[in-house]
Amino acid sequence: MAIHVNRRKFIASLSGVAAAWPLAARAQQPKVPTIGALVIGNIDPEQFWREFRQGLRDLGYVEGAKHSI
Repeated sequence: MAIHVNRRKFIASLSGVAAAWPLAARAQQPKVPTIGALVIGNIDPEQFWREFRQGLRDLGYVEGAKHSI
């Protein structure tokens, strides 16, 4: 009888580990950088954002990507 109790405890503990595994895996993923800009002054917004995006591309950032190259 004691063997069945130990087996049940073992199976229950495996179930707990299996349930917690996705949470641990999700926590270890790298953070995605968030980039923003504060614009003060009278400038052409279209030109600013075009040049801003080009500058980020020159640094290796890819718009919409999960991480930079």
